[in-house]
Amino acid sequence: MVPANSFDGQRVAVFGLGGSGRATAAAMIAGGADVAVWDDNADAVANAGAAGLPVADLSTVDWDSFAALMLAPGVPLTHPAPHWTVVRAEAAGVEVIGDIEVFCRERRRTAPDAPFVAVTGTNGKSTTTALIGHVLRTAGRDTQVGGNIGTPILALDPPAMGRFHVVEVSSYQIDLTPSLDPSVGILLNITPDHLDRHGTFERYASIKERLAAAAGIAVIGVDDRPGQAIADRLDQTGRDVIRISARRPLADGYYVDGLSLLHGEGGGSNEVALLGGIPSLRGVHNMENAAAAVAALRSLGLGNAEIQRGITSFHGLRHRMEEVGRLGRVLFVNDSKATNADSAAKALASFDRVYWIAGGRAKEGGIASLAPYFPRVVKAYLIGEAMDGFARTLAPAIKVERSGTLAAAVEKAAHDAAMDNTAEPVVLLSPACASFDQFPNFERRGDAFRSAALSIDGVKSRQEAA
Repeated sequence: MVPANSFDGQRVAVFGLGGSGRATAAAMIAGGADVAVWDDNADAVANAGAAGLPVADLSTVDWDSFAALMLAPGVPLTHPAPHWTVVRAEAAGVEVIGDIEVFCRERRRTAPDAPFVAVTGTNGKSTTTALIGHVLRTAGRDTQVGGNIGTPILALDPPAMGRFHVVEVSSYQIDLTPSLDPSVGILLNITPDHLDRHGTFERYASIKERLAAAAGIAVIGVDDRPGQAIADRLDQTGRDVIRISARRPLADGYYVDGLSLLHGEGGGSNEVALLGGIPSLRGVHNMENAAAAVAALRSLGLGNAEIQRGITSFHGLRHRMEEVGRLGRVLFVNDSKATNADSAAKALASFDRVYWIAGGRAKEGGIASLAPYFPRVVKAYLIGEAMDGFARTLAPAIKVERSGTLAAAVEKAAHDAAMDNTAEPVVLLSPACASFDQFPNFERRGDAFRSAALSIDGVKSRQEAA
């Protein structure tokens, strides 16, 4: 735990009692704060009270007594409208911050030079965060990994010299962290997302830019226009910027050429890592993730040999291009984390013969943007609320089956793929949808896919097939 000692003796409100909210409340209490916790969900409040947290109805308290409102990142700060606690806090002149901000204050207070890597981007940030953490641990470094990827940042061990914190940071969390100051800040890419929470794409992009602008070293993906523009702006202000690309050579930066990662510098280039033969780093999008990770790791002082050992042994994330198992030549891949079309595109681009399971609760824009990848799809198996809409988009181009449920889709896709005589047909769950019509979250959806695949007679798990 990171005790929030900078709030010692102060009264603090905590709203939102999911994992990060409860960890924040515990850190505040450990640091000596007088804490009041609340949530709009009565069950969450009851569970917090049963766990011993000090519950107080924030709609009836005196807000003038609070020094800060600690807001969970899932609670609207500005759009579509500020949450009622934000309105109350602002009316009383109470600052509204999040758990990443508390960590930054504690780091500055106790170990300002402790290495802190913050990773953001529309896509790829979880994989990049996990990859950096894995390489550091493989190299024997004391490493803490958390934030938006899973473990709340205040539940990690506290900052200390020689201890590396590698933290995934969402746009919601950046918005709640006015003094964000990582040693290395990674901005992978920016495409439209979460506009319901940020109002416009321009505002969303500006929030992402804040992380890079505040970093000691900014590692920025320049394969999209917003990233290129941000890198250029920061260069002009004299910031230390490292560019990365998975699609083109860079005279100054890290880029991918085939299966090699090269560092362009001083008019020449040197190979720093080999990315071939690593199943967890398939596809151009993962080349981008690897390039960012290597740039950050080298800036933190790791050598090429240490980095290569780490990336070669990286098994990837659950639910993100996760190789579940094999049935002969048929590969089963769980990409349940692909909850929008842009993320699903990364998976579809990684395979040549795809038996694609898609659907759920559709995001704005649907899947029309995936048309360039339809030639890779042998057949689509559609599930959930999006089934009929997706069928209308797909049917003119590829074979479609309305499976309805995930279990039915896996069974039929596995049967069809087993009849395919090509080198590696792939049964791919990459839904391009939220899970909330049939599953509480993408993790449960991915677990259901894994269970269904492994229950098929003859399928060997990844470990058995290795």
